[in-house]
Amino acid sequence: MRDTELLIPAGSLDVLKTAVIYGADAVYLGGEAFGLRAKAKNFTNEEIKEGIAFAHERGVKVYITANILAHNDDLTGVEQYFEELKDICPDALIISDPGVFAIAKRVLPDMELHVSTQANNTNYGTYLFWHQLGAKRVVSARELSLKEIKEIRAHIPEDMQIESFIHGAMCISYSGRCLLSNFLVGRDANQGACTHPCRWKYSVVEETRPGEYMPVYENERGTYIFNSKDLCMIEHIPELIDAGIDSFKIEGRMKTALYVATVARTYRKAIDDYKKDPALYQKNMEWYKAEIGKCTYREFTTGFYFGKPTTDSQIYDSNTYVKNYTYLGTVEEVREDGCCRIEQKNKFSVGEQIEIMKPDGRNVLVTVKGITDEDGNAMESAPHPKQILWVDLGSEVSPYDILRRSEME
Repeated sequence: MRDTELLIPAGSLDVLKTAVIYGADAVYLGGEAFGLRAKAKNFTNEEIKEGIAFAHERGVKVYITANILAHNDDLTGVEQYFEELKDICPDALIISDPGVFAIAKRVLPDMELHVSTQANNTNYGTYLFWHQLGAKRVVSARELSLKEIKEIRAHIPEDMQIESFIHGAMCISYSGRCLLSNFLVGRDANQGACTHPCRWKYSVVEETRPGEYMPVYENERGTYIFNSKDLCMIEHIPELIDAGIDSFKIEGRMKTALYVATVARTYRKAIDDYKKDPALYQKNMEWYKAEIGKCTYREFTTGFYFGKPTTDSQIYDSNTYVKNYTYLGTVEEVREDGCCRIEQKNKFSVGEQIEIMKPDGRNVLVTVKGITDEDGNAMESAPHPKQILWVDLGSEVSPYDILRRSEME
């Protein structure tokens, strides 16, 4: 059995630390330039250094994305950016553009290079091409089945790694190469500025009747014809491992710490349980499914892994997420009296029942006994986002525990 890496996204330094604590083997993130998530908070070089130090102290790798499809004006900046990365020392770069790849090879000759899914990696010939150029790993296109990935594994060198997305949002466009956002609002998805028009509601206009909108109804709310369900492979860890995938990648550099912690902790346990004993993995399946359902999602599908998706993989009547739990904050510090310091993310009140989510898999139900602000003033509720609070939960808490509230009746 090949080693299996759990690769988790991080859109900020706090989320990176959460990913590391909750089970990541590796984390991927974007710097301030040349990544495909321009709206993410992204990392300054100093934050990247701090994040790498935090991860490396705990045996976790850090990969940096530089996966835009570069234009002429980008190349000088790419070279300067890679020069800066000499002192930052990430474990690998994720690149899609051949020109950017060549610059990385020249400026950072000892850097491990991974080829992004944006490069349309759909066959073993493509894998061999990148291997000959020096790539250590290629990220498979989301459009591949497990059968195709297994065939790729059989045709590439043993030391070449396959990375595949196993959880998160699916893109309507082939390997993420979408033109809708650029066409509709002038923001290029391939330059990191996607506005996600695949989630919008659409009507039909007939050519000879401009301005006369004819809605396409699935129900009274309209239709969302490009809106895919989210990928979830928690029930198929054995098949993923059998296909020869080395790195299980989670999508979501725009996601909250709660989402990242929930997904990382659940897949960590599922992978470890399966490798310990396949029967244990099957025994705990209901727990995995229940936990993965506690993060925000758009219903689940297995994508292309077991054949081409059907209409069942789309959501036509809504573009909203299922949200079963609300993120309240992450424990930053614990005082001698047991009160914990958090930066509040959503409103909660004294007397409410909430849940402490722990990295080791435990979920502890508690009642909020007291809330005070930084000056020690008692509060009945915490209505202001990002306010620093001290919270008495009447239970043992530790740094990096996450506080969440169930929204399920």
